[in-house]
Amino acid sequence: MDSQPRERLTRQKKAISAVLNEFQEFKSAQEIYTELRNRGENVGLTTIYTQLRLMAESAEVDVFRSNAGETLYRKCGSGLHHHHLVCRKCGATIEIEGPEVENWATKVASKYGYGDITHTVEIVGICKTCSQITS
Repeated sequence: MDSQPRERLTRQKKAISAVLNEFQEFKSAQEIYTELRNRGENVGLTTIYTQLRLMAESAEVDVFRSNAGETLYRKCGSGLHHHHLVCRKCGATIEIEGPEVENWATKVASKYGYGDITHTVEIVGICKTCSQITS
């Protein structure tokens, strides 16, 4: 018998997941809240934050901190550790692997005696489409 508590799939979590499934770019909790309200869903903002935190802890969503310091979320396309290349204009996001980053992080941590490390690397720039629009 499994001794770990199972997380319930609530109506609210289903609604949040449905919104996240429709977008490729990162969205704020407030944007998700607004979208849910527009759909007639009655989900409180506190519930959205709680569900997003739980979804992030279980690697169901990726988390990104914008230049303005706002926490943004999007449905994770991979359960594996990865990084993101994010357009600062349109929010387009590409999941990328970075074995060199993994090696570097391990080496630096080891040098200073750290173990059980984690890290987050986000590369932010302007995508090809947005670059062509501004040219």
